[in-house]
Amino acid sequence: MPDGGNAVQILLLVGGITLVPAALFTLTGFTRILIVLGFIRTGLGTPTAPPNQVLVGIALFLTIFVMMPTFKAVNEDAIQPLRQNKITQEQAYKRAEKPVREFMFKQTRERDLALFVKLAKVDRPKTRADVPTYVLIPAFIISELKTAFQIGFLIFLPFLVIDLVVSSTLMSLGMMMLPPVFISLPFKILLFVLVDGWNLITQSLVQSFG
Repeated sequence: MPDGGNAVQILLLVGGITLVPAALFTLTGFTRILIVLGFIRTGLGTPTAPPNQVLVGIALFLTIFVMMPTFKAVNEDAIQPLRQNKITQEQAYKRAEKPVREFMFKQTRERDLALFVKLAKVDRPKTRADVPTYVLIPAFIISELKTAFQIGFLIFLPFLVIDLVVSSTLMSLGMMMLPPVFISLPFKILLFVLVDGWNLITQSLVQSFG
């Protein structure tokens, strides 16, 4: 039978696994990517295409692609030394936290960070190292939401123009009873395909994390 120390480690491991989805949503670019993909679907006017499962899958693998340099740093600096018993679990945690914090700092606006520093009622940090992680995470999430909605706004503009043109044309022809969405939908899909929309969106999303 496992001793008490091993039992506690197993319990902590199981508990940590349950937190993986939360970490995926809050500590990576998954939120931004998924929201932008949702905006694309809404802008096209196809609420069920692509399905939610497909969007989540695309967002997941794009997140892995974007986060791969961070994951590599965590693996090389923390996981592998820990497996080789070169460092303790506490040292591994601190080493793993460093590249993740660096990624979040690059994506976090100073205004959002200042807000949560103020709400946490902590001393004004002089360096990034002085910013507690529990303050950095919500600031990062808020910044990700704003960035995602900014990208979503730019995505909506060309689709909005098509809707306006179709609506004005139908109104001028006196076709008031025909829903504009039936006419604009194929034009929006055609535009998205002609400009290679998925390529442009993917490129823009990945570069937005630079």
